[in-house]
Amino acid sequence: MQIVLYMIIALAVLGFVAGIVSWWHYRHTPKEEPIINPVDMECCGQHEVCEKESLLAAISKQIEYYDDEELDRYKGRNGDEYTAEEAEEFRNILYTMRSDEVAGWVRSLQLRQVNLPDDVKDEVFLIVGERRL
Repeated sequence: MQIVLYMIIALAVLGFVAGIVSWWHYRHTPKEEPIINPVDMECCGQHEVCEKESLLAAISKQIEYYDDEELDRYKGRNGDEYTAEEAEEFRNILYTMRSDEVAGWVRSLQLRQVNLPDDVKDEVFLIVGERRL
């Protein structure tokens, strides 16, 4: 009978110690502030990624040219098949447009089946990524 009493007391002490440790841990763990992104008034907010700037979602099927009609000659070419001079042609067009036009330009190229040179893709993603911040 005494053994059962000792076991009950031991369980009560263990429960009390576990409660104290849990309370102490809760009180001394730093709380993370939630990250709140500013609302883009032009985006509806119903998508994980705003379609307005998405490089993959072709919202409009209408092709818009950005003074780049000469790039149509690269239709169907893979991104790794461009020479340095051809990649520089894409880069020149990229850096003469406003940053808010870049996503639309890439969508236009996709609709025209013109792939970006691999050398230029990182720069495009960097510009579009900075606009999203």
